[in-house]
Parts: sequence; structure tokens; C-alpha cells
Amino acid sequence: MARMDRRDTRRVYTKGRLSRKDLAAHPMEQLALWLDEAQLAGSLEPTAMILATASAEGQPSLRTVLLKHLDDDGLCWYTDARSLKGRQLAENPSASILFYWPELERQVRIDGPVTMLESDLADAYFASRPPGSQLAAAASHQSQPIGSREELEQRLQAMRRQYPDGGVPRPSNWVGYRLEPTQFEFWQGRDNRLHDRMQYTREGLIWTITRLMP
Repeated sequence: MARMDRRDTRRVYTKGRLSRKDLAAHPMEQLALWLDEAQLAGSLEPTAMILATASAEGQPSLRTVLLKHLDDDGLCWYTDARSLKGRQLAENPSASILFYWPELERQVRIDGPVTMLESDLADAYFASRPPGSQLAAAASHQSQPIGSREELEQRLQAMRRQYPDGGVPRPSNWVGYRLEPTQFEFWQGRDNRLHDRMQYTREGLIWTITRLMP
């Protein structure tokens, strides 16, 4: 049996602090600022976000997806609706997102309901993807079992023969989602684990900011 003991592992957080006066009035503005700062800090994937969904019975699952755009209405990403996350969102259209940027000792957690994006947005983004990504999306039935890597490659080759000149149409199951936030928490690591935690909660159109204890 594998064993590991990391109880003696320690890290001191010293890269920043977060006070009420530092925060934008709207959490989307604050998130956009931190995304820009993560990119400037050299984050390998500054838009990578851990997406948590749950089945109708409450069984949760996690995976990392990439944020593709955001606005005042929410945070958007694209995927196969037949995937586990797509199926769970159909059953239980609510999710939680986590951004983590170790380079800045920061994380942001966002909760809210999820809706499917309009088809014209999905069409436009799919058309902007590299040809190889379009072919792979059309060839894959995401999350379904497959016998071998070779079988997957054969499916891709079949798509290449079908669309030798590109122009792969967006599969109907390849869709976009938008999480419409009801709550944000911005976390900045601090020394002695006395971290800064700032929570935005929404009542109607008004966002209220509250400091939480670490």
C-alpha cells in the first residue's frame, strides 16, 4: 500500500495582501484585473478554471476547463454537451468555478446557475478554432469509453477524409455555457495562514463586499 506523510510540509505566503480599498465595486472588474495580473506573472494557463458540477443526486465531479470570455452576465466556456459535465449541467444547472494562481498566491471561487449560450456564439467560436481542434471535437464523443488510442486516431482520420479542405461544421452537441455569478470569493495568501478573504454577494443588481475570517 502506498503511503505518504506531508504533515511537516510548510509554505510561507508573502506575495501580497488584500484590503477593501483594493477591490473594484463590481466583482467582474476585479476578476478581469486578477486574470491580467496572473498572465503578467507568467502563469502557464491563467484562464484555467476548475469547474465543479453535480448530478441530480448530488454526486460532484471536477475538471479543468478554459475560460473563453466573460462579461457582466457571466463566465463562458465551451464543451461537448454529451460529456459528464454536460450531462450533469442538464440535470443540475448550477456550478462552482475555482481559479488558482500559485505564482501570486491567489485564488477566486465563483458560484452560480449555468445556462447554455446562444448557438450563434458557439458557431462563431467553433469557426475560430484551429482546424485540428475542430476535427478532434467532431471525432470525439467526449467521456465515452473507447477501445484504444488507435481507434481514436482512426476516427480522426475519417473526419479528415470527410473534410479534406477544412470547414468542419460545428457539431450540434458542441456548445457553450455561461455561469451567471451569485457569489465570488477572492483569496490572497498571507503569512501565518491569516489569509485575506473577500466575498462578493449579490442582491438584485447590488454587490455587497464582506471580509471573511481565514
